[in-house]
Amino acid sequence: MVWKSSEVCEKNMIRAFFVSKKYIWFAYGGALLLLMLLFAQVEMSVMINEWYGGFYDHLQQAESYVKENKSEEGISIFWINLLKFFKIAVPYVLIASFTNYVTRRYSLWWREAITFNYLPRWRKVTNEIEGASQRIQQDTERFSRIVESLGLQVVRAIMTLIAFLPILWGFSTLINVPFITGQSLEIINIIGNQTVINFIPGSLVWISLLASLGGLAISWFVGSKLPGLEYNNQVVEAAFRKELVYGEDDKVNYCAIKTLIELFIGIKFNYKRLFLHYGYFDLWVVLFDQCMMIVPYVIAGPGLFMGLLSLGKMVQISNAFQKVHGGFSLFIHNWTTITELRSIWRRLKEFQDNLELQGH
Repeated sequence: MVWKSSEVCEKNMIRAFFVSKKYIWFAYGGALLLLMLLFAQVEMSVMINEWYGGFYDHLQQAESYVKENKSEEGISIFWINLLKFFKIAVPYVLIASFTNYVTRRYSLWWREAITFNYLPRWRKVTNEIEGASQRIQQDTERFSRIVESLGLQVVRAIMTLIAFLPILWGFSTLINVPFITGQSLEIINIIGNQTVINFIPGSLVWISLLASLGGLAISWFVGSKLPGLEYNNQVVEAAFRKELVYGEDDKVNYCAIKTLIELFIGIKFNYKRLFLHYGYFDLWVVLFDQCMMIVPYVIAGPGLFMGLLSLGKMVQISNAFQKVHGGFSLFIHNWTTITELRSIWRRLKEFQDNLELQGH
């Protein structure tokens, strides 16, 4: 395959893939295929959530099957329910595996588009650009891989929210949230012989949304220094790698032990700072996730003992809550990846600006 400069006319990391005639079928065709695969996965997730309700309700009735001497019937239904699960889970696994394969191919196509956008222009520069080889080889690979992967997660999160928000909203009518209503979990009103409990419409959705937004705000504050440290890390790594590359051809003038030690000291210094800041950021994220795991049980658990919902419904609520919370909290759970992407974007943007300044 011959690469011509005329074929590489786009001067943008995004446009090089999504506007270039050479890659337009890969860009949009691959994106459409991935959207279809993600839609299928989300639909199967909804089916699994529905399966939870019947399966755990059946488990809750185990004692009654024993008392009525219907153990064999209960066991038979148990195995039937498990078979239903595998009928959903097996296709889900196959589709998820194929999605991962398409994702990797899509990332490679994007990297190829960016790489051969840069190469003809870089060959014509008169003033060398710092770390050009790393930016063309490594940064383009990481950029395409991260953007594609993160973009896929964003689309999946949006589809998941569309599918599970109505489910979680509906479950909100089954529980009472005392710290929102200001009421106890005792019976609220008795009108005649009828028990009336006041519910907040969509309370589970609002709790998930507010918790996720609060977590995102705190994450932004706690991780504010990470992008700059990631950028500095790429600079010192590039300097060390460049010295080693020169040393492959000329160990007399390059790769002196003293020089390499000095360069590696810079790497160690930056990594220590990076690890320190990631340390307290990871502490916050793990604490946040662990707390959010028990929130649906804190909210829905009392309703189980009040007879407002069954065990199956509570498990469905927990699963739906985690799906919705995961969609709202996407950026919290990918903060490290986003930080790395911001660093790479900055380096590639600098490289691109230098090419523009030199008229290429």
